[in-house]
Amino acid sequence: MPHKGLLIFSGRANIRLAEEICRYLRIHLGKSNIYDFSDGEIGVRITENVRGRDVFVVQPTCDPVNKNLMELLIMIDALKRSSAERITAVIPYYGYARQDRKAEPRVPITSKLVADLVTAAGTDRVLAMDLHAGQIQGFFNLPVDHLYAAPILIEYIKRKKLKDLVIVSPDAGGVERARAFAKKLNTSLAIIDKRRDKPGVAKVMNIIGDIRGKRVMIVDDIIDTAGTLIEATNALIANGAREVYACCTHPVLSGPAIERITQSQIKEVIASNTIQLNDKQKACDKIKVLSVSKLLGEAIKRIHTATSVSSLFS
Repeated sequence: MPHKGLLIFSGRANIRLAEEICRYLRIHLGKSNIYDFSDGEIGVRITENVRGRDVFVVQPTCDPVNKNLMELLIMIDALKRSSAERITAVIPYYGYARQDRKAEPRVPITSKLVADLVTAAGTDRVLAMDLHAGQIQGFFNLPVDHLYAAPILIEYIKRKKLKDLVIVSPDAGGVERARAFAKKLNTSLAIIDKRRDKPGVAKVMNIIGDIRGKRVMIVDDIIDTAGTLIEATNALIANGAREVYACCTHPVLSGPAIERITQSQIKEVIASNTIQLNDKQKACDKIKVLSVSKLLGEAIKRIHTATSVSSLFS
């Protein structure tokens, strides 16, 4: 049965995306007051009635990761204690997702810890986008709707009408994602094989596939410091690629990422707005940002009305 009274609230991590979602759904953004105490603690006050309402909280856990995560948890707790009927955490970018397994002894599985925290705060369900590893859905003991930005990215790439395009996976782990892009775009696929034979020795990057004289599109879920992206770009150019483009869902762009992209031979970096760019990042003319607000808005509408979301997963 549909839940009554849809309300959408936003933390401070990406208010613009929450506002775009509300415009798509033709509702107002929920009223709240979020502030910092002098010692850095976060205060939240929900300033409208949420009793018995179906509430969605939009908050990517991007930089500053710990602050934004804590803000999400505090908002959920405030809504739960205000008698919201159902609380859905809308997490466009799920921080700590890269720590999803024990790759070596005595390390945490932090993405599971974050799932436990979100659940313990009082969340009833989660709406996420392009999780770094699909199995993170299983870390939650509650419903998870997992969307992909690929349809929006692919549509933009199609409009560019790039001739002789080859989709490239920057590593073996991203082959499935790159293959899906190549299939939708009806193009060939190439893979970069990275190896480091000895500690402290530069990576050897072998290209599997034909990219000589072609335009290539590197496909990944996250661009963080852009180190891997630049290494891949240099390897592709050295092996005869004509032009290099890149696309990702989550433009983390931390540390030297903007300088690296600006100084590189990359023609364009296409990203979604799951993470709001700062002024320095916006000033980089190589970065093109596409909005996922309609996709998230449609998912929220279908969750609220208890109709199928599965067609949005492809």
